[in-house]
Amino acid sequence: MIYAEVIGDPIGHSKSPMIHRHWLAQLGLDADYRATRVAPDGLAAFLRHRAEDPDWRGCNVTVPHKVAALDHVADPGGVRQSIGAINTVFRAEDGTLAGTNTDAAGFWSPIADLDLAGQPVTVIGAGGAARAILWALSRVGVGPVTVMNRNVLKAAALLSQFGLKGQALPLGPAAPPAALTVNASSLGMTGQPPLSLDLSALPGDAIVYDIVYAPLETGLLAAARARGLETVDGLDMLVAQAAVAFEILFGQAPPRDRDEDLRAALIA
Repeated sequence: MIYAEVIGDPIGHSKSPMIHRHWLAQLGLDADYRATRVAPDGLAAFLRHRAEDPDWRGCNVTVPHKVAALDHVADPGGVRQSIGAINTVFRAEDGTLAGTNTDAAGFWSPIADLDLAGQPVTVIGAGGAARAILWALSRVGVGPVTVMNRNVLKAAALLSQFGLKGQALPLGPAAPPAALTVNASSLGMTGQPPLSLDLSALPGDAIVYDIVYAPLETGLLAAARARGLETVDGLDMLVAQAAVAFEILFGQAPPRDRDEDLRAALIA
């Protein structure tokens, strides 16, 4: 049986198998999608081993491998120079492994109808997901952008890389005023330190977007809802990026007409 999977460390929280298996069942495909823990020092060996398996179609890549995986696969789309991180590894036509990134499209999908041109945005984090998000934001001309991260130099480097005007700040107790505030870090995820931010400086029409989906109701989103702010949770991005990856891995577009059923199953 052909199969694909999601890899990361940790990986037990991942909802990707449920999403992809839902679509596989809907399409009647004889295939599977799994979750596999891969430690950082085992990434290269894992990819070499999977490349020899004719039933393996590829994998999604999550924390902490999104940047490191680029060193072990071909980069036909120039993702290293654009986003600088991948979240999908697939088998190219010549049999070699290649990488791409569906996070940017997944992030943008739930907010595609917003006009953020020239609007202030705050992004928390400077890892692989933040790279994809900042790249997407740079395409629509937002600004200024504040990147908050424990490593301020890393945050500043990302602003420069994506040609964004703004500032890099240490992760502090309060979020600066912004039309859109995005948590692109793992803070607030089950098993990770919480993300506690004072949101009082945000305007009443601000949107707070947390890409963490385990738990679905993060402390950040709870604080935003307590203020009556509009929110976007991590399932929206997860399902949207998974849909792009599904077509890459299995060669068919997933059926999106029953997304509400899928979301209900993911929340249950």
